[in-house]
Amino acid sequence: MAAAEILKFTGYMCEAAKTTLGVFFLTLLFGLPLGMAACLGRMSKIFPIRFITKIYLLIMRGTPLLLQLMFFKYAPYYIFGVTMETYTAGILAFSVNYAAYFAEIYRGGMESIPKGQKEAAFVLGFTKTQTFFKITLPQVIKRILPPMGSEFMTLVKDTSLIQIIGVAEMYKLATQTMSREVTVIPLVVAGVFYLVMNAVVDKFFTTVEKKLSYYH
Repeated sequence: MAAAEILKFTGYMCEAAKTTLGVFFLTLLFGLPLGMAACLGRMSKIFPIRFITKIYLLIMRGTPLLLQLMFFKYAPYYIFGVTMETYTAGILAFSVNYAAYFAEIYRGGMESIPKGQKEAAFVLGFTKTQTFFKITLPQVIKRILPPMGSEFMTLVKDTSLIQIIGVAEMYKLATQTMSREVTVIPLVVAGVFYLVMNAVVDKFFTTVEKKLSYYH
């Protein structure tokens, strides 16, 4: 590819990046709160809720995301006779999949806090709400940042899987152009885009960790 063609392709890649970023942010928008709900269900003292949540977590973490994407795309048609819009199916699959991982990260953070701190807070006159927001939550956030950062970076890369159900994003554009132009340059350009996105994610989490360390 000539320099002009590479520049032109980079422009197309910027357009495709909008889809990739859309998948990324929508997955976080739905996956983070769903993960918290699953975390609370996993820690519930009510057996049916805890059991159902454990099954959900096992299925989501124990089967490939690729398979889940195919399931959410085609299962509604075969089961209910309803065709789900491709992009919507992709977002749904990503959200429920990543929510399972977020749930376990949340749970790990919450269960890492010594129970003695809660007991000490009650002795000092703190309410449950005050104890959670002033003592437990700041420590949980600090402890879950590293694994959350890793999951966010993995999500950036996993967005490429949505092309398997027909959504045109960066990886699909790169492979199509590579086949047409018979060169690996499109893959290199796509790799640079993914690398830059993950560099931004890494910088964000590093900055947050430093600020939390400063205040605590």
